[in-house]
Amino acid sequence: MHVLFVYAHPEPKSFTHALLERACKVLDQEDVSFEVTDLYAQNFNPVAGRHDFTSVAQPDYFHYQTEQLHAAQHGTFAPDIVAEQEKVRKADAMVFIFPLWGGGFPAILKGWFDRVLAYGFSYVDGARFERGLFKGRAAMACIPTGGTIERFSPGSTYGSIEQVLWPFTHCKLGYLGLDVAAPYIAYAAPRVGDEGRTQQLADWETYFGDFIRDRLANHPALPPLAPPDTLTSWNSKT
Repeated sequence: MHVLFVYAHPEPKSFTHALLERACKVLDQEDVSFEVTDLYAQNFNPVAGRHDFTSVAQPDYFHYQTEQLHAAQHGTFAPDIVAEQEKVRKADAMVFIFPLWGGGFPAILKGWFDRVLAYGFSYVDGARFERGLFKGRAAMACIPTGGTIERFSPGSTYGSIEQVLWPFTHCKLGYLGLDVAAPYIAYAAPRVGDEGRTQQLADWETYFGDFIRDRLANHPALPPLAPPDTLTSWNSKT
């Protein structure tokens, strides 16, 4: 089994980083290999554009998915994208660790999805959700929030946490065919004090450990993700 952490927080002394460190400890104890993509430390560029490619499919009109498909077919993604895609190919599970900012995930992580999990690489027409290219692989998220659990309850200020995270868990992770585990939420992390955060770290360690042991026991390791045999071109100018 091999795990890829995709981590998005600019401060290495943050509680979010402590959650990452605790998860790495679990994998060390279980003798599971892993890699970490630290988006801020890598100065990952979240902005899509022609710089994503070393070749051109349509020089007179920039349609992002057409260029992504062309790059997937010809091996011409930019080096920074290739490096991340190689990490993704090897992963049996991807774990996303990030704070909830403004009801969503940090922009740098959205850019990682846009640029790395590209059309032709991670999804194509007819290969989404239960038929997705990542079927059999797993994903989960670990998310500290500023708001309390009461504020993320059904009918409350923000709505349920499931509703808030739906664009991420369903439209990002489920879309690719991943087995999406329930996220671990560290509610009101800035407000619970040192004792509360210590307990949240312990709870996360238990939760993540159970997830890893279940994957090890019940899900065989998979070969690296391969591109699909048949890719469907886009002609749209949307």
